Amino acid sequence: LASIRARLEPSADAMLPLSLLTTAKGNPMLVELKNGDTYNGRLVNADSWMNVSLEEVICTSRDGDRFWRLAECYIRGNSIKYLRIPEVVIDMVQEYEVV
Repeated sequence: LASIRARLEPSADAMLPLSLLTTAKGNPMLVELKNGDTYNGRLVNADSWMNVSLEEVICTSRDGDRFWRLAECYIRGNSIKYLRIPEVVIDMVQEYEVV
């Protein structure tokens, strides 16, 4: 029971996803979609539905055999599997939320 409670209670390291995305604007990030495609680019904007706009993007197909270079792209939040954001951005969020 204690282990279940520990997983359900927010930790001191927890942060809101939207505050993370707001802080990450202008920084590089990787977005993997549910279909397996990946997008590497610089975050321009993110909204409350976690839709993201990227610029200077390199898209890689799910099997890794095709690549595309895009000036910009818009990705719907409900198609995102995960985001990879630089550690320095995560550190900036933690500093911002402590203050």
